[in-house]
This record gives sequence, structure tokens and C-alpha cells, in this order.
Amino acid sequence: MSGQATMEDLENLERLCRVVKATALCGLGQACANPVLSTLKYFKSEYLAHIVDKRCPAGVCTDLIGYSIDAEKCRGCGLCLRECPTGAITGERKQPHIINAQSCIKCGVCISKCKFKAVKIQGR
Repeated sequence: MSGQATMEDLENLERLCRVVKATALCGLGQACANPVLSTLKYFKSEYLAHIVDKRCPAGVCTDLIGYSIDAEKCRGCGLCLRECPTGAITGERKQPHIINAQSCIKCGVCISKCKFKAVKIQGR
């Protein structure tokens, strides 16, 4: 998800589902729209967060999230720095590290390696 959808796209999606459900000639065709209609009913706030707020509450849409390091929690141990596959993390030992957003591929390795929970996902 890249956050480029509009409210009109959301309305079109629901309209399309209702048309398919109403006009399909077999039971499978009539039921195929149900999962989408269910998500629109029960998780509409997720759709709205992506469309209106340009954020991903689940933190899985890489175009809508970013990673940062909380300087107060970072101890400068270097684990994240050593494990980052793109070298997006910089910093001196025993000093707070920094993530370069341009180089970060948002793979999550830094989160899994940080023992101090200093790496945060932005845009959730």
C-alpha cells in the first residue's frame, strides 16, 4: 500500500462488490465479494487511516511507515548498526545511533536486534 487511494476509490470498491454480489449467476460468484465487504464493515478505520491520514496502523505498508531511534533509549551498542543490510544506521559506540530514512529498506532487522527497544516505527 502506498497511500495513493482516495475516498472515491473506497466507494467504488464497495459499489463493485455489491454489483458482483447481486449480478453473479452462481453461488461462488455471489459470495466472492463477502470478504471485502466484511473488511469494509468491520475494519473501515484501517482503510480510512491509509486514505485520509496516510498512515498504516498495522505498520506493514512500507510506503507509509518509517523507522527512527529514540536517543534516550539507545545505548550505542551497535547491534542494529552491524545487522542493517543497507548500512542505513550510523553512530558512534556508546552514543545514540541514527537511521538514514533514504537508505532504510524498512526490513525490521534493527527492531529485532535492539535489546533496549529504542527503534520505533513511525506512521502507525
